[in-house]
Amino acid sequence: MKNIKRYYTINTNPRDVYNALTNKTIIEIWTGEDAEMETVPDSKFSLWEGSISGINLEFEENKKIVQQWFFEGQKEESIVTIILHPHKKGTSVELHHSNIPDEAYENISEGWDEDYFGSLNELFI
Repeated sequence: MKNIKRYYTINTNPRDVYNALTNKTIIEIWTGEDAEMETVPDSKFSLWEGSISGINLEFEENKKIVQQWFFEGQKEESIVTIILHPHKKGTSVELHHSNIPDEAYENISEGWDEDYFGSLNELFI
């Protein structure tokens, strides 16, 4: 199992980033795929037409999102924590992703940089 800790800068305020990460319609705009999302703890979520799925654990409006991501056959919980900080260029995003299966690490690592935060950043250019 591996962990990721990264920082990204998004060129808009934390409220807009939070909304883009939690609003189903906006998620579908920047991913270009169907999504299932609601800001209710213990609700299921699905992104990229089910390529990513799990359970929403915690929300702190405009500040923090905590999710459990599912990996087939995995027994340990894979937890994603996204923390939003105001930044002089918009928002600093602090990402923590724990217990990533070794065989999925490279794909997940590239996905965070390119598909997830790369696509999100393009939304606010």
